[in-house]
Amino acid sequence: MQHASPEPSKLRAGLLVFWLIVAFGGVYFARDMTAVVAGWPFNYWYASQGAIVLFVGIVTAYAWYRNKSSQEVSAPAWDVLAYSAYKMRLHRVMAIYIVGVLSFLMIMFAAERAGLPRYWLGGIFLAATIGLYACIGIYSRTAEPSEYYVAGRRIPAMYNGMATAADWMSAASFISLAGGLYLQGFSGTPSQPGGLAYLLGWTGGFCLIGLLVAPHLRRVEVETVPDYFQLRFGGKWPRIIAALAAVLCSFTYVVAQIYGVGLITSRLTGVQFEIGILLGLGGVLVCSFLGGMRAVTWTQVAQYVIIILAFLIPVSWLAYKQLGNPIAAVSYGQQIAKISALEDGLVNSTAELSVLQEYTRRANVYEAKLLNIEASLAQDHKDAQAKLRLLNIQRADASIIFAATRELAALPKDVNTARERWSAAMQDYLERAKPLSGMPRHAQPFAGDPNGTKEEQQVFESSRLNFIALMFCLMIGTTGLPHVLTRYYTTPNVAEARSSVAWSLFFIALLYLSVPALAVLVKFEIMSHLVGLSFDNLPTWIVQWSKVDATLISVSDVNRDGILQFAELRLGADIVMLATPEIGGLPYVVSGLVAAGGLAAALSTADGLLLTIGNALAHDIYKPKLIGLNSALHRVMLSKFTLMLVALAAAYVASLRPAAILWLVAASFSLAGAAFVPAMVLGIFWKRTSRSGAVCGMLAGLCMTLYYMIVHSSIMQTALGKFAPALWFDIAPISAGVFGVPAGILTVVAVSLAFPDTKAPKQHII
Repeated sequence: MQHASPEPSKLRAGLLVFWLIVAFGGVYFARDMTAVVAGWPFNYWYASQGAIVLFVGIVTAYAWYRNKSSQEVSAPAWDVLAYSAYKMRLHRVMAIYIVGVLSFLMIMFAAERAGLPRYWLGGIFLAATIGLYACIGIYSRTAEPSEYYVAGRRIPAMYNGMATAADWMSAASFISLAGGLYLQGFSGTPSQPGGLAYLLGWTGGFCLIGLLVAPHLRRVEVETVPDYFQLRFGGKWPRIIAALAAVLCSFTYVVAQIYGVGLITSRLTGVQFEIGILLGLGGVLVCSFLGGMRAVTWTQVAQYVIIILAFLIPVSWLAYKQLGNPIAAVSYGQQIAKISALEDGLVNSTAELSVLQEYTRRANVYEAKLLNIEASLAQDHKDAQAKLRLLNIQRADASIIFAATRELAALPKDVNTARERWSAAMQDYLERAKPLSGMPRHAQPFAGDPNGTKEEQQVFESSRLNFIALMFCLMIGTTGLPHVLTRYYTTPNVAEARSSVAWSLFFIALLYLSVPALAVLVKFEIMSHLVGLSFDNLPTWIVQWSKVDATLISVSDVNRDGILQFAELRLGADIVMLATPEIGGLPYVVSGLVAAGGLAAALSTADGLLLTIGNALAHDIYKPKLIGLNSALHRVMLSKFTLMLVALAAAYVASLRPAAILWLVAASFSLAGAAFVPAMVLGIFWKRTSRSGAVCGMLAGLCMTLYYMIVHSSIMQTALGKFAPALWFDIAPISAGVFGVPAGILTVVAVSLAFPDTKAPKQHII
């Protein structure tokens, strides 16, 4: 085991204070930072770019200073020259790979120009990418425990950073984040916080990983996060609870990734969504099943290259098309003011107002039905049956009769179902009846008005509080996600682990700095060029994507004027990035590349998550029960078998389309932060943290978070009716970790003081 001098507490404390100011101070006063600098609203620039650059600076400065001043060697245990030669071989392989990817894209572009059908292009992209990942998995296959669990602890910092970035940039980051910013603007709506909180939360969390967790966990020779809990606290229960918590938060996360796999695969090949899930799942299993962390690491490095190319090419094209400058992150600021002007025009448009009035009328219809649900439901069934009988008497076309039959079958079967559906429909129409179809103004920080009426002031305070709460949960959740922390076990030593965190955030920032640019450029494209078109002249991509999933995109001539109004177009968060090449008029090859990038993002994260779940069940739960009887090889084989079963279970749940990708992912962050971070960080820095305190703290944080999420979910709120509990401090359920984390910290401290360990901790690693 490597030993090092204690981390400089003053440096760490100073950087943490600076991080706190950067992350929360700038956001809290965002409404006051109204200056426009070089065409940029300063508050928008700060939240979308400035803070992220500062986060990168924090982890980079800390890694540089600590690695320079510490006594730890910067090379692994083997010869320094051999390690340098090893890295040079990796650089050569990476250069060849990048040239190969670019050459493949040029060949596909030439094939498209030569007339190769689109479905062939989509199939080739799918086969080529999954085939590539499968080849890496087969080449890296292993049954050696150290290779399977931690890739032999010989992944250089830069490549581990690339793998971590790919592992991190899931379907939520690649597919949904730009769409979330398109729909939610700066800060989201009063009922759905979000917007730039995702960018700030997911990048700011890496500062906590670099300063508080990664170097310390790497200092001990463990293979999984639950391993640390057993090593630090002793006994089986800390390990088992940590393993179960890892399964819970990782399973929630992996379902979202597999949903994204099905979405992209079905679009590329035209197969059904459920079949698309199974096709993509094959690529996941080949990598993680055969080679474990070794195969997953090098697959993720390959996937990062595809992800970053797939994102930057279309966003650069849109920026060049609109602004004449392909560097989107630098140039898109001036489009924000144009969007604000377009929003003003839409709010005052007579045609838009007619659409909103129709939505209000439809909401009133559902409200009237809810006054007497039983009678309304009986009348609906009676009307549908009468319509079907009349069509049969008139010998109407078979397709019309079939549609009427489906309409009758789709009616609610009982009062409870009717209440749930009609309440949701009423709320949806009420939301769409608001200006801009319920979407907030893009550049406005927080809803409401701090200088307005009492109600507007209350909405403002609630919106700002929810934004900060979501940021907090995403940051703390990032710090506790097991599949991310395990990546830093694969580096040769502590110094490389620190550097790897900096590389990770750098590679993530390359994409995240362009995500808000894509949201702005797509919104400008739609507002200025798509809205106002005749329904007869709408682009084909709208019809094609609506066939994949009607929730992704829908249009309806609500006011019957034959012209598309902004409120008549409905985009889901998961469509904005995937449809960007078609929105921008790019060749279909770029659409294939974007789909391949989304597939790579989903597969890379799914690989790491499935490996974490399989290891938690087979290595962390099964192993303690049969220690001495269970060989290392046996555990590896069991991990592989468990991984396959979990993958199939996650595929089944994803096929049910349980929720939006972004919401599923955000929920897993609250669970991970509340379950792991209090006991883990206190265990690192506070010697008196006891086994009882850690166990009770993990359970308290996890139970508090789950309780708040479940009780305040839409299903429970509808079921409980007037007995449904109110939100605490108006905090949305997606940010339940804001209650779970403090509950975990207080419980760890209180129980540790009341029931201290009789022996010194087995491993205190600060």
